[in-house]
Amino acid sequence: MSTTTEPSGTETSSQPYAELAELAGRLTHEIKNHLSTLSLNLQLLTEELRPGESPRERRALQRAQKLQRECKRLVDLSNDFLRYAQVRDLRLEPTDIKDVIEELLDFYGPSAAHARIDIDTFVPSDLPLVNLDRELFKRALLNLILNAQHAMPDGGQLTIQAEKADGVILSLIDTGVGMPPEIQAKIFRPFFTTRSEGSGLGLPTARRIIEAHGGRIEVESEPGRGTKFTIYLPAATTDSAPHQP
Repeated sequence: MSTTTEPSGTETSSQPYAELAELAGRLTHEIKNHLSTLSLNLQLLTEELRPGESPRERRALQRAQKLQRECKRLVDLSNDFLRYAQVRDLRLEPTDIKDVIEELLDFYGPSAAHARIDIDTFVPSDLPLVNLDRELFKRALLNLILNAQHAMPDGGQLTIQAEKADGVILSLIDTGVGMPPEIQAKIFRPFFTTRSEGSGLGLPTARRIIEAHGGRIEVESEPGRGTKFTIYLPAATTDSAPHQP
């Protein structure tokens, strides 16, 4: 089964959308400021309660530590939301995607080894250049790789391969748990997640970044047999301009 995500008409570069994204960003920053104050006071409280000599003090310490964890989770969620909402102006330049993949894997390699994930790459050296915002596109790829990691909790194989077409077709294939069709249909919806600790914004952010580059992403998956994400990117042209989602 293959699910194609096409850019929707609600994600165009309209003025109302830009204003809403800016407003959401400012609101999220305000929330983060208050969370930082709350987290700091909880840290001071836990230090006062340690070592928790009486049963009452130990219960209070446990509650304060739980609140600290919830604050951190909300800060992480706020950061994920900001990354999702602020995919707008791109700094595009003709880029060899092989270099981008090598840079990312050099960064991610130690984490892969720790998670017992073997990575195979099949990326030719003669691929056409693609117009990329290098750091932003690496973020999208990292989100996809981390999704694969979560799908392989006991380790596994991740294959990254690319081929030449009208532009570049880039595939990420894992040997993870896979997904049934009803889950595949929802994975790019903001805040949808099957993980209790997930924000549900990693894959939607990856999709927004890819679409902002004029590309698209498809997913194929089968329970027990893994998942394949395929990214289609147009070849670089001299008159390419930043695309605003």
